[in-house]
Amino acid sequence: MINQSASRAPGAFVHPALFYQGDVEYLEGVGGFVRAALTADEPVLVAVPGPRLEALRESLGLGSAEVTWTDMTQLGRNPGRILAALQDFADRYADRPARIVGEPIWPGRSQAEVLEATRHEALINTAFAGRQATVLCPYDVLGLPAAVVSDARRTHPTVLAQGKALLSPDYADAASVCADCDRPLPEPAPGSDGGASWLAYTRGGLGEVRAYADDWARGTALSAARRGDLVLAVSEAAANSLAHGGGRGSLRLWSTDGAEVGAGSGIVAEIRDDGRLADPLSGRRRPTLTSANGGRGLWMIHQLCDLVEIRASDSGLTLRLHMATS
Repeated sequence: MINQSASRAPGAFVHPALFYQGDVEYLEGVGGFVRAALTADEPVLVAVPGPRLEALRESLGLGSAEVTWTDMTQLGRNPGRILAALQDFADRYADRPARIVGEPIWPGRSQAEVLEATRHEALINTAFAGRQATVLCPYDVLGLPAAVVSDARRTHPTVLAQGKALLSPDYADAASVCADCDRPLPEPAPGSDGGASWLAYTRGGLGEVRAYADDWARGTALSAARRGDLVLAVSEAAANSLAHGGGRGSLRLWSTDGAEVGAGSGIVAEIRDDGRLADPLSGRRRPTLTSANGGRGLWMIHQLCDLVEIRASDSGLTLRLHMATS
């Protein structure tokens, strides 16, 4: 059994990766973490994929009053939503150290989702720096690709495995990890783009962008409600282009087989402009009423979409907004 106290440093943020092999190690490692938190009278959030969630609840025999349970396949379908949820939980207990289990990467995640979840893992270290909290992140070393496990060593200062807690010699700063996640976005697969549609827009053209996106989406399998979400997300992205991206941009829309978001079919809206992303946490933290240019548009986009890919380069900013239709 892992010595849970080895991963806990009072008064500081702790972010260990738990490398587990099979159900027994999972329930022992995560269960021990939860029990230690309850013994210390610390609030606990457990955000893991649904099947793991049920196994943990049954194993621990705990009710909703003792632990906050969240299905990560819903919360973290878009990895860009996770960080704010973790911070919201910790903020509710600002006078106490919070303990959080967050499993953002599981077998079956698409490569695009894994990249954004890896970015999330790196940014946790920036967002929680100086806070009294521990975020334990389980990794299924038998079910995940070796590259994912290697990246976990780069995003977590400490690794827990086979009963031992060790400092990770591969740990890297968030900027380096995020730069490595900024891989070129692939072009739509031939024959599966559904006939990509383009629109260039400039100042004063926001209404045209909305109408164009809505008209195009009516020809897809999106429901009326999700079509409205798409139009709103595209509108927010285009508004950012006009305000912060040089006053112009381009919109491209196409259909996919859904591989980017794990399963089914979907649609993609890509917005390109001359902007920059000065704050990598923009849109991943809940904006406040007093926030000046606090990423409200990106925040809303993350809440509306099933996956958001962001690429910043010398030539400008690219956002790919994914919505599943099945």
